[in-house]
Amino acid sequence: MTKEFIIAGFGGQGVVSSGIILAYAGLLENLNVTFFPSYGAEMRGGTANCSVVISDQKIASPVVVNPDVVLIMNEPSLLKFESMVRPGGLLFYNQTLINSRPKRNDLEIIPVEANKIAEELGQGRIANMVMLGAMIKKTGILELDSVKKAQRKRFGRATEAQLHLNDRALERGYELF
Repeated sequence: MTKEFIIAGFGGQGVVSSGIILAYAGLLENLNVTFFPSYGAEMRGGTANCSVVISDQKIASPVVVNPDVVLIMNEPSLLKFESMVRPGGLLFYNQTLINSRPKRNDLEIIPVEANKIAEELGQGRIANMVMLGAMIKKTGILELDSVKKAQRKRFGRATEAQLHLNDRALERGYELF
């Protein structure tokens, strides 16, 4: 089992943190992982994406050309990465912030009202956690508990209240499917 992921959006949307959490959760489940971030000219507000590979076998390269799964947080990333997803793959997109719709019909398109759900929980900046929870459930690649542990490791300096809110966002995304 090998799955290749790309997570993309603007800097500040938690794109790179989502990739780190995904990779760390894979490590917690004794899987092989790679993580490869990519940033635009500016961090916050510029483009950001990362690729993650999770496998029960050795991984030859961290480079992801045709991912199995793409998680898109903003409109420019949809335009850039939709064409890259391998036929039959999954494309998750943040329907709250993206006005256009994916065009391909050879993918499973999964809209998630990530920012709307995050706002309902009380904090818009946790939309990435909602998306990550939805992706974890739909792909079945990792256990939700591993992802919760991984986010606590990633955000180790956060308050317990913030960590709990992140857990709730993961759960809400997970419960969508």
